[in-house]
Amino acid sequence: MKHFFHRVLSFLMALVVLFSTMSFTVNMHYCGDTLVETAIFKKGDGCGMDMEKSSIEGCSIIKKNCCDDKQVVVEGQDELKITIDQVSFDQLVFVTSFIYSYNYLFQGEDKNVISYERYRPPLVVKQIYKIDESYLI
Repeated sequence: MKHFFHRVLSFLMALVVLFSTMSFTVNMHYCGDTLVETAIFKKGDGCGMDMEKSSIEGCSIIKKNCCDDKQVVVEGQDELKITIDQVSFDQLVFVTSFIYSYNYLFQGEDKNVISYERYRPPLVVKQIYKIDESYLI
């Protein structure tokens, strides 16, 4: 069970490093106020309603295009810091407490501890049913 958790944890850490260093682009095509197409890693095709440019230079009609392209770029981290130069006291306390708790997380008890084994019930001084005057009929 412990080896399984080690593998899952190492896989998750590898994904964190991969996604923190990877950069990607999201292209979105809007027709009016409606999102028509979303593309990742490539240019979107569009909806086919883009206005064509005039082939004649003297003839120009000024009309606003209803389509709009937006591009969101998510930049990844370029440099990874592999060595640790200085460690603060708070970081040291966190790392040691994490390692300590993780090592003892999967260890079981050596023997079953029964907490009520030596417990003696208290002596009955008064009969409670007579004090409360509640009798079973």
